Amino acid sequence: MNPALANTIDRVETEQGGFIRLLPGIALLTVIGLAGKVTEQSITAYGKAHHVALPNIEYVLWAILFGLAISNTIGIPEAFRPGVDTYEFWLKIGIVFQGVRFLLGDVLRLGGASLLFVAFELGVSIALMTWLGRRFGLTPKLTSLLAIGSSICGVSAIIAAKGAIDADDEEVSYSIAAILALGAFSLFAFPAIGHALGMSDNAFGMWAGLAVDNTAEATAAGALYSDAAGKFAVLAKTTRNATIGFVVLAYAIYWAKKSQAKEIVNKGAFLWQKFPKFVLGFVAISLLATLGIFNKAQMTDLANLSRWAFLLTFAGVGLRTDLREMRKQGFRPFVVGAVGEFAIAGLTLVLVLAAAPFLGISQ
Repeated sequence: MNPALANTIDRVETEQGGFIRLLPGIALLTVIGLAGKVTEQSITAYGKAHHVALPNIEYVLWAILFGLAISNTIGIPEAFRPGVDTYEFWLKIGIVFQGVRFLLGDVLRLGGASLLFVAFELGVSIALMTWLGRRFGLTPKLTSLLAIGSSICGVSAIIAAKGAIDADDEEVSYSIAAILALGAFSLFAFPAIGHALGMSDNAFGMWAGLAVDNTAEATAAGALYSDAAGKFAVLAKTTRNATIGFVVLAYAIYWAKKSQAKEIVNKGAFLWQKFPKFVLGFVAISLLATLGIFNKAQMTDLANLSRWAFLLTFAGVGLRTDLREMRKQGFRPFVVGAVGEFAIAGLTLVLVLAAAPFLGISQ
């Protein structure tokens, strides 16, 4: 057989085998997501049929709770893990298709406002986490990881920064555990606070996108509040995610100057490597919708695809939150993270409530 043809066949077989490995986990995400949807619909139908006023608990929360129950009891079998880990891929797909719900003018107007808020949030988060890390005696690089994770996009930012600043695996593990624990808490705390304050959907979505670290949890917190809040949470969080390359680059240069990280040779290539490409997809879909490329039926289909992708994402959030593993990581990173996150949440809440009337997001 021709060697080139043999190599091609081997590569195709490897790719097919890799895809097959993902199927059990993707099937599990789908089943849990659908179970959440069916549970919500069943409770609503029961209430209507029996004329009983039952709380309207969104499928988002049911999917997360079902995932949490599995991950913290029987755990995720090894065969399912590769597919479950695709939940972040479905999150990005959902965000890209979510762009169809925004006209480009909305993106520019609200994205511009988000950018101002994000600049404030970045500065406060980095300064506060750095100060707290030093006060609690955390290692300098663990402090950097917590500052990066809390200011941008949680776990994704920490992973992006790991190689750039030559952080140890243990430091990465500590920081990720702290960020995940606080993200899980925010799913329940943020909607409760928003309802208690009577926040509008738009204002709450902006706040969730600014203050919740992981993109999946920020999207879920917004969706738990309302569909409209979920939409604004995605926009604010996407704006925040777009800064990841610049922040990680700044930290990489800082540690390189201390001779504790590799020198960055090509800064432009580094920025492009770290930049979240799904942000461009979101803007591209928004542009196409603004130009009228999609008809009404196609826009509805894309919006529905976004919801289906998020269905798998929310199931993955629950499945990947292992509370038992978090307890093993020690308390100091959690204390630093908790104090910092509460302060950031409070400051961004005040900022959004104060600025909302002037930005048209309080209606």
